[in-house]
Amino acid sequence: MQFHLPLPHGTIHLPAFFPDGTRGVVRSVDSHDLENCGVQGIVMNAYHLMSNPGQSVVKSIGGLNKFINWNRPILTDSGGFQVFSLIRENSKFGEIQDKQILFKQHGEKIIFTPEKCIKAQFDYGSDIMMCLDYCTHPNDPGEINRKSVDITVKWAKRCKDEYNGIISSSKKYGEKKSRPLIFGIIQGGNDKILRKECAEALISIGFDGFGFGGWPLDDQNNLTYDILEYTANLMPNHLVKYAMGLGKPEEIAACHKMGYNLFDCVIPTREARHNRLYIFSEEYDSISDIDNRTLFGPNNQKFYEYYYITDDKYRRDSRPVSKICDCPCCKNYSRAYLRHLAIVGDSLANRLATIHNLRFYSMLIEKMR
Repeated sequence: MQFHLPLPHGTIHLPAFFPDGTRGVVRSVDSHDLENCGVQGIVMNAYHLMSNPGQSVVKSIGGLNKFINWNRPILTDSGGFQVFSLIRENSKFGEIQDKQILFKQHGEKIIFTPEKCIKAQFDYGSDIMMCLDYCTHPNDPGEINRKSVDITVKWAKRCKDEYNGIISSSKKYGEKKSRPLIFGIIQGGNDKILRKECAEALISIGFDGFGFGGWPLDDQNNLTYDILEYTANLMPNHLVKYAMGLGKPEEIAACHKMGYNLFDCVIPTREARHNRLYIFSEEYDSISDIDNRTLFGPNNQKFYEYYYITDDKYRRDSRPVSKICDCPCCKNYSRAYLRHLAIVGDSLANRLATIHNLRFYSMLIEKMR
């Protein structure tokens, strides 16, 4: 399903992929680079931004868009996943309580509540806000997933109440198109009964979209297709279906076929900094040569490949990174030059590689659209 999503900082055409700018920056590139890559929006992390530069700092500048000079939409994740991960690794970092998260950082105790989470996202000027939820791990037992659903629903209700209170008390949100959207997150692990219960409760509260909560990969790092597709079918078709944290190109294609239409992941930017470049398979002379059977079929990994630009075979390679890519890197530089930049450790290598990988993802999304 394709539709347009009007937001305070512009309209998103779905499906869409948002690169991760967790701490207020998509590493190695600036806002102009992102626009030139066809990036429609960015994902940032509400909790990390509280830590640095600080919620009050961002608010005093006029919100995230002015702070980073980005005129397009920003989605802010609650940061719950990161906090839960730290606490899971070491209990000295805090504990998850029924009404809040008690987090310890640099010797200071921080109380993180659903209300604080939403208030921070309003201060940031977010276009899409995510509820605070109770994140789980694939190996968590049934009782933890049960607790996760109970708390996620309770916190979602508190998030929505805080959201409604702020919207109703401010004149600036008089028109629907001027207000940010708020998404709920469906938890339940691999238990379909819990997933259904969580989804129905969140739908009754009322949200603008829904995210797949929890870890979408099994112990072998393969997509949990069954539960992903089941959860997608629980989400209303006229609202956004957000596959959080996904993913690899073939995973995005597979999840889009299930019904998901919003994606984010660190893969294109992180891999670029490790000199790993994504390209459409070199058998194609044009992006139009890739048909739906190739993109969404069972062997959909074949539509792309990757290579490491530092390999010695590219020392004298005068070709662009990809013959069908229209990014500034491919239009202006050779593989040999990009390899040279990476070998000598110049930061331009990271920038050009990041630009290319982001454009690859944008072209993939445009093709799916």
